[in-house]
Amino acid sequence: MGLHCGIIGIANCGKTTLFNCMSNTKAETTSFAFSSNKSNIGVINVPDARLKILEKFQKTEKLVPATVDIIDIPGLTKGSSSGEGVGNQFLADIRNADALIHVLRCFDDDKLTHIDGSVNPVRDIETIDLELQVKDLESITKKITRLEKLVKVGDKDAKSAIEVLKIYANHLENMENARTAQVKEEDQKHIADLSLLTAKPVMFVCNIDEASVNSENKYVTAVKDYLKDQNVKMLTVAAALESDIAELETDEEKLEFLEGYGLSEPSVNKIIREAYDLLNLHSFFTVGPKEIKAWTIKKGMTAPEASGVIHSDLQRGFIRAEVMKYEDFISLGSENAVKNAGKFHVEGKTYVVQDGDIMHIRFNV
Repeated sequence: MGLHCGIIGIANCGKTTLFNCMSNTKAETTSFAFSSNKSNIGVINVPDARLKILEKFQKTEKLVPATVDIIDIPGLTKGSSSGEGVGNQFLADIRNADALIHVLRCFDDDKLTHIDGSVNPVRDIETIDLELQVKDLESITKKITRLEKLVKVGDKDAKSAIEVLKIYANHLENMENARTAQVKEEDQKHIADLSLLTAKPVMFVCNIDEASVNSENKYVTAVKDYLKDQNVKMLTVAAALESDIAELETDEEKLEFLEGYGLSEPSVNKIIREAYDLLNLHSFFTVGPKEIKAWTIKKGMTAPEASGVIHSDLQRGFIRAEVMKYEDFISLGSENAVKNAGKFHVEGKTYVVQDGDIMHIRFNV
């Protein structure tokens, strides 16, 4: 799909530990700030219990989960927007991300120094927001300057664009993020080319200690209160603990470990699913004896567009899609039973693929 999530946060907040829990790529972790001079890139398998359930009704050689790309961006700090610390190089990595996972340090550890001298996740949010806001304001100001030259030669579209951009500029100057600016949806086209950092969808992940797994600590409470009026998702994870879970070899060992902490699944699984949703993605399935596979598509894709994710030939020569709903398939037990119940659908080029659809594509090239 080419879409990916960026993991951001203050140095030493646990970003890379979380990245290692989520990704098939393992990056080096360290207690030293600015010890990395590059971002880490990996692929996440999206946890989906439906795959194993489908296998009960269709024996197969392998299960293939949906995937999404993730990038661990080295820690930011005050002054990053002007090149301090890791500086502009990593702000560019954030600009290329489609959504952000903002990791917050919500634990005490005398052996792991906080770059600002004390643990305060609300201050950390404000620090990073400010750095991103400064960079966004710079981008908008440059565009306004360019458009003002067009206004002088009578370009009416440039004049209306400037009016919209000034709304964003005033919003950012008041230390608010672009995503919350009161701008009509049709007017948001004027910032589309800027890839504004604070316009990206974001979720917050509070990285807690082991002792706080089953009880909310003071840092999480402070974050929850700070975000209560914002339309954002907040989750918690004990990244160091999840890292230990990820090292276990079998599902049985992992389940036993989790049950000891009163958990039914790794918290990182919930984060991955929320990140998938944040990217405006969902999955459809192909089911057969060779493999049962979850395919990643953008919400709202039509059947031909979704078939193109499998192979470009399928989209080019698309004739129709034979569709079963996941719930119908597992409740009735087989494709024939679905057909006999009148719930097997043949869909054309305008059909919008739904999450959990089981599809077989008919095509001719």
